[in-house]
Formats: sequence, C-alpha cells, structure tokens
Amino acid sequence: MFNKEKLAAVITAYKEYFPEHFKDEIYKWEAIAHFQRNWDVNAENFLDMFMAATEKTGNLLANMNNYPRGMIKSFAAADPEAVRRMFFYLYDETKNLGDRIEAFQSTSEELRIKYDDGTWRQHYQTPNAITTYLWLNYPDKYFIYKYSEVRAVARIIDSDFVPKKGGATANVEGGFKLYNEIREVVAADMELDKMLKTSLKDSCYSDSNKITMTIDVGFFVSRFYNQDKEVDLDSLHSDAKFSKWYAPVVNTLYMMGGSGKRPDVHQKIIEDCGISNEELQNKNSTGIAQVLNDIDWARNYLVYEGIIDKGEGGTWLLTDLGKRIIITDELSGKITAKWVKIKAAEREHRYVPEMDLTPYYVYRDKVGQSGTAPYTKEDFLHQVYMTEEKYNTLISLLRNKKNLILQGAPGVGKTFVAKRLAYSMMGEKDEARIEFIQFHQNYSYEDFIMGYKPQAEGFKLTNGIFHRFCMEATEHPEKEYFFIIDEINRGNMSKIFGELLLLIEKDYRGTKAKLAYSGEEFSVPKNLYIIGMMNTADRSLAMIDYALRRRFSFFDMEPGFNSDGFKVYRNILQNETFNALIEQIIDLNREIKADDSLGEGFRIGHSYFCGRNQENCTDEWMKSVVYYDIIPMLQEYWFDDKQKVQRWENSLSGVFND
Repeated sequence: MFNKEKLAAVITAYKEYFPEHFKDEIYKWEAIAHFQRNWDVNAENFLDMFMAATEKTGNLLANMNNYPRGMIKSFAAADPEAVRRMFFYLYDETKNLGDRIEAFQSTSEELRIKYDDGTWRQHYQTPNAITTYLWLNYPDKYFIYKYSEVRAVARIIDSDFVPKKGGATANVEGGFKLYNEIREVVAADMELDKMLKTSLKDSCYSDSNKITMTIDVGFFVSRFYNQDKEVDLDSLHSDAKFSKWYAPVVNTLYMMGGSGKRPDVHQKIIEDCGISNEELQNKNSTGIAQVLNDIDWARNYLVYEGIIDKGEGGTWLLTDLGKRIIITDELSGKITAKWVKIKAAEREHRYVPEMDLTPYYVYRDKVGQSGTAPYTKEDFLHQVYMTEEKYNTLISLLRNKKNLILQGAPGVGKTFVAKRLAYSMMGEKDEARIEFIQFHQNYSYEDFIMGYKPQAEGFKLTNGIFHRFCMEATEHPEKEYFFIIDEINRGNMSKIFGELLLLIEKDYRGTKAKLAYSGEEFSVPKNLYIIGMMNTADRSLAMIDYALRRRFSFFDMEPGFNSDGFKVYRNILQNETFNALIEQIIDLNREIKADDSLGEGFRIGHSYFCGRNQENCTDEWMKSVVYYDIIPMLQEYWFDDKQKVQRWENSLSGVFND
C-alpha cells in the first residue's frame, strides 16, 4: 500500500520532466531491443555474444565503482561454459527467483576465487546487475531493482514496504511488488502512453506494459523529484525558524584569525540567550574570544583529531552555552549546507533531518595556566566509547597499582585510550609529561635503563629513555607523569626491566637501589604511572613474564559497538550501509567469541570504523576496511577453514550490494 495522492504528484512531475530528459534515458529502451536481437544463450562463442548483446546497456552494467559486465566478460573468457550455465539457470522461469539470484551470485564468487588473477576483489554481480539481466531478457515481466531508487520511491509515496540493507532477496521481491503497483497507475495514464509512443524510435523496445517507463519513474524520483533547491542565504539568517534550530546549540558565530572579519550574528539568537551586542563585543577583550585568540591549542584541539590540519587559516568558533566548538571554514560550510537542506525540506513539507553538531564539540570551561588544553573526565567519555563505570575502574586500577596493562584485540582503541586516560588524570593535554615507546624482540636494558653506547672511537655510558623520564618526573613531584609502552609483551621483560621489576611496584616507589652499570642510587618516583598495551590476538607472542604480571593490573578492552558513544556516532553518520556493516561485524564477533580456538580476545575492534563524518563515510572507505583490514585478519584466524572465511567475506560484501 502507498499514498495514491503522493504518487499522483510524482506522475505529474514526471510528465513535466519527461519531454526534456527523455533523450538522455531513451538508451534503456534501445538496450532492450538490441539485447533481444543479439542474445543467444546457445551461441558457439558465448563471450562474443554476451558482449554484443549488452553493448547498449551503458551505465546500467558499468560505472566508475561497479563493473558487473566487465566481470562477466572476464569469467566468460576463463570459463565460458560455466557462465553459460549461470544464465541458463537465471533465465529458467520454473525456478524460484530468490534461488536464481543466490545461485548466480554463488557461482560468480566461485569463478572469482578459481580464476582470480590477484585483482578480482569482487564479482560485482549484485541484485541490481542480476535484475538488469532479467529485465533485458524478460522486459515485460522484470524491473531493474536498485536499492537507492526503490527506497527513495517508497519513502516519497509513503509505501508500507521500504527496503532495508542486508535483505537482498526480500528487497528484490518487495521492490518488484511495489513497482508493479506503480506500473498499473503508469499504464493506465493515457497521457503518459501518448508521450512514450511519440518519443520512441524504431530502434527501441515498445514497452507496452510500461515496465521500463516505471523503472524510469523510479530513476526520476531518486535523482530529481523534490531535491533540495538553492536557498537565499541572506534571507536564511533573518528567518525566525533559524533560532528554532540554532538557539539551543549556538549562542554566537563569528570568524577568528588574521582576517579580522566577523559575519553578523543573528539578532534573534543574541536575544534568546540574553547577550547584548555590547557584551558580545566585550568578549573579544575579556572573555572566551580573547582566550582562544591567544592560545595556540585552540586551533589544534579537536574531538576527531586529524580532521583539521594544524596551522590551517581561519578557525570558526561557536560557543554552545559556555562550551566551545572549534571547526574549520570547511566544516562551518558543511553546517551551513546542512541548514540549507533543512530549509529545503521544510519548504517541500518533507522529512526534516536533525541538525547535530555533536562531533564538532570541544568541551571546555577554562584554559590551563600552562597554555596546554585542559582535559577532563567528560572529554574522555566524549571521545572514548566506554562507559563511565569502566572509566572509573581504569582510574582506580591505575592509581591503586601504578602499573596497568590494556589488553585486547586489534582495533579496540588501546593506544587511543592510553593517552586520553593520561590526559584525564593530568587534567590537561600535556605531551611533555607523557613518553611513548614500543617494545620489540631486540629491545634491551641498555635502551631502557642504562648502557654503553658507541661514541667517537669509544663507548659512553648513556641513560636509557625510562631512566631519563624517571629523573624528569622526580624533579616535578607535584605533577603526574605517564610512561606508555605499546606491544609490552613483545619484549623480554626480565631483560629490559632488570632490577626495576622491584622498583616499579607501588610499595617500593621511591625506594632506592643500585643500578648495575653505574652503581648509582636510583628509584622510580611515586608520581610516575606505567601503562602497557598488549595485543591478545597475536598468536606469536608468549605468555607475559609472571614476575611482571604480578606488578600490573590487567584491563580487558572490548569492542565498543554497543556503547552509548558509538550509537551516537552511528546516529550522526546517518548511513544505512555503515549501520548494516556494523551489524555484520557484531554478528562476526559473536562467532569469533564462540570459537574455542579464538575467543573474546580475537574480536574485531570498533576503531577500524571510527573518525568519519557524513561526507567521508563512503562505500569506498568501508570497502577498503573490509577487504584490506577485516578479511585478511579472518584469513589468519581461520587459515584452516576457507569456507568460513568465504562465508563471512560474502556476508560483509553483501552490505554494499543494492
């Protein structure tokens, strides 16, 4: 069922669109006629026949990111009879449609694996491609199913069926049913019938049942119907509704930097927040604006580090009820663009997207005296996908033991958490009080504590990195220092720590012992904390030294997909493909956990999927994560079970098939 009035509005708009744009879409009708003349599944040379029959399909079977026709060409060159059998089965109308689609995809994957030349990452035989083959052969029965187009149509006409990611077969069947209901309306419209008949050429298929015209209506809806139009930005800022969206979030918006330019601040927002123009001007010399102008960290501090390049000119500042948001000109432009979409949606009486600036928030109450960026528990919880309870546990463990190891599978954010844990305990982002190193098999006591190093023609007794850091921490007992060791279990612990195995214990902090090389009295200060990180999914690592294990607390880092923070992140992205992929990863983690040869420590971490926004959370990026990070890891996990790896590769790849 759907809203008939809304479909009528779509048909009316399509009639206006048709005369001008049909010249760009006529190739669809020509493609069918050409296919019908050239297709012969029994042809002696199947490859040449297939290429000739599909010659007129254009971007229906090939575009910049999708190459189904090209892959069939490669498969047919390698094994023409196998491909011939694929199409025999696909075109067998006695078989169930879902079974035919799944069989076509399954055989395509088998051919990809069998004849892979090292470049065939995908077979590209999506439901969209397979239904195109069906439409070409049976143009009076089958529609072309494309997820994005069917979903757009379903939403516009308020259909009770809306396709969802991950349900390919059900989506195709539901999409066909919806399109057939629309086709009945299209076919009954005599004006449309006349428009089509007068536009088709002799080289075109007649389309008496209006199947292809219905497909074209879907294309029109997804690309042109009720799309956002340009909005007069000058009038936007004077619109009363502007305050409805911005006032709860933004008090003032102005430009900082060398230009000295300052756009007008919406008067309504100023009034709503009780800020006078005089007070706003005074802030430049007495308030927040002066602070951020004077402190360099303002330009470099972001929730998602790396989004903004250091030293980038022109930083926008928004003050959200006393909390600061720092974004670049580019991101401020994106916020404006979001507002334009909101205005267009309101004007067309369509769904109004939420305006969420959360990913750009930088929470601050005051600037530290040292000129470093303050960092609080709230900052940690905002950036790290962890519950407050677990954060409190981390702090308690580290303060109680002085030594902590974060252990977990790749991608759970161990390094990310370690540094931010240190920041939150220091109360500021002071890099001078953090030392970061990575252990490896050749790391030694001489590197870590003290040893003789070549110098000129001889050797010189040189302090190691931990020795130097301890001495620095000793000079500032009122401040906390953090020594972070990545891959801590890759080193020979007893060899590296030597006599310090005793001195790092909490009860022996400040106690002096003689060092082996120099004989000097040395102690590990009480204000120094050691945070180690350990990868639990590395089969090559031996168990950590028992003597060291007694001196550390161990905290298991888990994937944060179900955390409140990650759920907020997903809501911000508003990306259906991303959501479908994450659901697959969550299911994958369940299987990994249940596997006796693996377990919890081998689950896939959330950090592989972090640091994105609506603009750069693309299918291409997600595919790169799946094909070059996740699947190689699964191949290592299940090196003796290729079928399981293949099953998960199919499941993960499936979220990109529309």
